Amino acid sequence: MAFLVLGLSALIVLIDYILKILVINNLKPEGNITIIPNLFSLTYVENKGAAFGMLSNARWIFIAFTIIVLIFLIVFLFYKKPKSKLVNIALILIIGGGFGNLIDRIFYGYVVDYLSLSFFSPVCNFADYCVTIGAFLLIIYLLFFSDYLKKDKGIKNENI
Repeated sequence: MAFLVLGLSALIVLIDYILKILVINNLKPEGNITIIPNLFSLTYVENKGAAFGMLSNARWIFIAFTIIVLIFLIVFLFYKKPKSKLVNIALILIIGGGFGNLIDRIFYGYVVDYLSLSFFSPVCNFADYCVTIGAFLLIIYLLFFSDYLKKDKGIKNENI
């Protein structure tokens, strides 16, 4: 199952890479293309920071942090062998999206962003949404389906 998760993560990376090549070749010269007025547009942005452009020009910090997180997730995948489909989908999205943006940071020095929603100020990309959705699914799993947070912590519930 771990190899399937990594294979599907690689597919996410490939989709992200193709989208970013299309954006660089076609959107970068235009800068902005409105798809749905006052709602959705494609806007070329070279993001040198994190979300909302925070910590701009901290490229090597982001590269190091991403590598550490990806190694942790891959080690977790092989050693814990999660059985939950929800966890595996979350890992596919987080690992794939993480590698997608890592490639940008290593080769370009910034992340190529292009998806702009009027009600959400930062311009994002496919990989960002994969990581965000994957993290959300992982949180849902931990809160509602995992025994990890429900384990008895040594407190006995005795009837008084």
